[in-house]
Amino acid sequence: MQNNVLEYLENTVTRVPDKLAFANENTGVTFKEVYDNARAIGTYLHKNGHYKEPVVVFMEKHPNAIVAFFGTIYGGNYYVPIDEEMPKHRIELIFKSLNPKAVICDEKTKEIIKEFNYENSVYLYDDIIKTDIDEEVITYVRKKQIDTDPIYIVFTSGSTGVPKGVVACHRSVLDYIETLSATLEFNEDTVFGNQTPLYFDACLKELYPTLKFGATTYIVPKSLFMFPLKLVDFLNEKKINTVCWVVSALTMISGFGVLDKNVPQYLRTIAFGSEVFPIKQFNMWRKALPEAKFTNLYGPTETTGMCCYYKVDREFELDEVIPIGQPFKNTEILLIDDNNKEAAFGEPGEICVRGTSLTLGYYKNFEKTNEVFVQNPLNDLYPELIYRTGDMGKYNERGELVFISRKDYQIKHMGHRIELGEIEVIVNMLPEIQSACCVFDDVKKKIVLYYVGDISAGDVIKYVKEKLPRYMVPNVTEKLDMMPLTPNGKINRNHLKELLK
Repeated sequence: MQNNVLEYLENTVTRVPDKLAFANENTGVTFKEVYDNARAIGTYLHKNGHYKEPVVVFMEKHPNAIVAFFGTIYGGNYYVPIDEEMPKHRIELIFKSLNPKAVICDEKTKEIIKEFNYENSVYLYDDIIKTDIDEEVITYVRKKQIDTDPIYIVFTSGSTGVPKGVVACHRSVLDYIETLSATLEFNEDTVFGNQTPLYFDACLKELYPTLKFGATTYIVPKSLFMFPLKLVDFLNEKKINTVCWVVSALTMISGFGVLDKNVPQYLRTIAFGSEVFPIKQFNMWRKALPEAKFTNLYGPTETTGMCCYYKVDREFELDEVIPIGQPFKNTEILLIDDNNKEAAFGEPGEICVRGTSLTLGYYKNFEKTNEVFVQNPLNDLYPELIYRTGDMGKYNERGELVFISRKDYQIKHMGHRIELGEIEVIVNMLPEIQSACCVFDDVKKKIVLYYVGDISAGDVIKYVKEKLPRYMVPNVTEKLDMMPLTPNGKINRNHLKELLK
């Protein structure tokens, strides 16, 4: 039984050593280079006393950063990705939480790290990959490793403003990659276009299947997402046939009419998630790429990437939402109501996840871990953890799981319980709308709608009044030139709420 993610690399390097593994617009590394450089890094770290500890990889988004991840694992440690584009205060909080003994940098970030008064070991990537590989060290570490050892820590935003470090292990990642790969039918001919930052778990969808199959991943330059036509040119130039992107990245292309002028001609697998895909925009993609397979993915970081999928196999009305479908193999979804009972069929409940996809919890934060990684309330016979996602869902008449909203997107307004996502679905039906987002002003008790599109606020509200009851009509409507996005490409709701102040 496989118990270590590095086995993917070790199996593949014997088969296609000279094939391109990871690349950006300028440079790339083969599987042999990944293998050799990662083992050199592992040797260096272990010989310098770093073992079973977090190692920060503070590098530009580059193929070398990915190699550093695997090198950290070869040394018997777990990597913590950090990027120069992260806010300085967030990096400071992460360093405070970790107090890491080692940081791997590149030429650019070694200067940036001086701003953080970090006093422990800083290693330059270009130097440590020159280390002579010590097979005894590598063998010693590998014999000690088991499948519940940590691989990485990724930090998510906490409700208090303090980032939470989610710790994932080999077993949860292996389980995820095996089921994801089977679902999306990855193979050695897969060419990924990576959109997400490397400091989010979303990049797992490209990094580890690339190792498993001997596929290729291109890092798409972030700047191209501001120029959709050039973005599609890049996809075509690199013959990218598979993308696993957040919805906002896809609607940026369709919303500006790019698909009418320039089609990503090699794309055959399109997976999306993290947000609801407006049907109007989704239909543009299906029309442009009728032979492509579209899959909706759902899952929080705490369940190692994604835990549910829905292969789109039918048409949807403009006011519908695409289901999140069913759980991956070896995962179970429980819908728990306010009384800690299983929600009746068709009734909403909190989405809770059971299975090996669960991560280990939050780094040095047992209190927060114990709040959401809890005993299964439906099982009083033996210890069994589930993860409470804070998301609401229900089963439709077809038996498909449908995401409703975050618990905190559900509001009480004018005596009625309202899902803000329902308002967004209606607004997104308008042909002139590119994107829309609703937030609730807790002080003034008003629903505020922000949108991007070639239509007046008055016409938007007129349309909404025809479709929704009075208590769901936004009290304030604001037109924006551009919707604010998080570094991961999702709509930045927190930023929109800041505009209310």
